[in-house]
Amino acid sequence: MAKSVTGGRVKHTPIRTCIGCRQAEGKRTFVRIVRTPQGVVVDPTGKLAGRGAYVHRSPACWQAALKGSRIEQALRTKLTAEERTALTAYGAVLLADEDSDTSGVTRHASRLTNDV
Repeated sequence: MAKSVTGGRVKHTPIRTCIGCRQAEGKRTFVRIVRTPQGVVVDPTGKLAGRGAYVHRSPACWQAALKGSRIEQALRTKLTAEERTALTAYGAVLLADEDSDTSGVTRHASRLTNDV
């Protein structure tokens, strides 16, 4: 479990698991998807009320999470066509961002493809 020391006090870092690659890391490295009464949405702040699931910012993780019913199982709901389209579009934005910045995301994507 990751912990950091600040002023003699040990600070707890919340650990979450990616539903795309099943790797556990600090909560801040993920994008949260939330089931709200209005439907399934991406929660960039990580603070919306509702049942949540976490996915890395890697396009490979988004593709794995959208394939099959991983998101539906994690959120315990059925995705509508509009929600699936919106999540796919968000993943496409991540793919565009990966093309412009290939620092740590590519490293994670290669780990994901090696595991599969």
